Amino acid sequence: MSPTRTRSREVDEACAAAVDLARAAAIEVAGPGQVGEHVGLQADGDRVVTHLFSCLDLAYVGWRWAVTVARASRSKVVTVDECVLLPGPESLLAPEWVPWSERVRPGDLGVGDLMPAPSDDERLVPVASLEGDDGVLEWGEDSAWEEGGGDLAASLGFTDLAEPEAAAAPGQSGPAGRARVLSAIGRDSAALRWYSSDHGPGTPLAHAAPGPCATCGFMVKLAGPLGQVFGVCANEYAPDDGRVVSLDHGCGAHSESAGATPSHGVPVPVIDEVGYDLVDTAGVSMADTVFETLDHGASDQPR
Repeated sequence: MSPTRTRSREVDEACAAAVDLARAAAIEVAGPGQVGEHVGLQADGDRVVTHLFSCLDLAYVGWRWAVTVARASRSKVVTVDECVLLPGPESLLAPEWVPWSERVRPGDLGVGDLMPAPSDDERLVPVASLEGDDGVLEWGEDSAWEEGGGDLAASLGFTDLAEPEAAAAPGQSGPAGRARVLSAIGRDSAALRWYSSDHGPGTPLAHAAPGPCATCGFMVKLAGPLGQVFGVCANEYAPDDGRVVSLDHGCGAHSESAGATPSHGVPVPVIDEVGYDLVDTAGVSMADTVFETLDHGASDQPR
C-alpha cells in the first residue's frame, strides 16, 4: 500500500503579485510607520495567499502582519480577506498564563487583599460531616470552651452556642459561626509544613538548644491532635515568640537552660614554684636524704 501523498498548493500568481494591495490593508489597520518590509508569502488554498510584513512596533518585536488575499474562480480581481498580527519565529511571547489562585504564594496577601477558599477545597469540610469525629476539636465542644470561651464568643458575635453539639441547619453557620472546619487532609498538610519549616527540629537553632521545647516552661501546647506535636512559644525573648513550634524544636531561651557565666570571670589557679613539701616514700629514709638549697649559691652573690 503506497503512502498517501499530499498535493502541495500552488501559489496563485495574481494573489502573489498583490503585494501593494496587502501592504495598504496592513497600513490601514496598523497605522502609518508600523508596517515594515515584505518578508514572505504562503499559499493557504486555491487562489488564496497570505502576505507577511514585518511589524515595526517596539512592543511586538519579531511579530508580523499577515494579510490574506484571494480571488474568485475565473476572476482577475484580487481582494483582501483579513489582516492580523501574528508572532514570528523570533517574536517575544508572554509566558504561559497561570491562574491567580495558582500563582499566589505564602506571604503574598497584604492589607485589604481577599483570597476566599474555594467550595471544593480539600483542606476544609462542612461542620455537619464532623459530627462525632474526634479528628478536629471544635470550638464549644469541650468544657474548656464553656468555662473560658464565652466572653470571646460574645465579643465576636457568636451568641448561638447553647447547643454546640447540634449539627448546623442548611443555610446556617456551624459552631462558633463557622460553616466549614479543618479537614484531616488540611491538618496533616499543615503539620508537615510546620514540622519541615524553620520552627521544626531540623534547624541549627534547634540543634544548639540546651533542651527541646517540650521541656520548656514557656511552651503552650495546642489542643486536639496537633497538640501532640506542636505548641506555641510564649517567651518574649525567644526568636519564635508567638509562633507555632514543634515539641522537639528548641532555642537558647529555654526556661531550664544552664546559668550564665559568672561576672567575675574564671578563677586563675595558683601554682607554688618556690617551696616544696616533704613526702614519705616507701623504701626511702628521710634521714638519708640529701637536700640542696634552691638558690644554688645565689645568696653569696652581692645584690
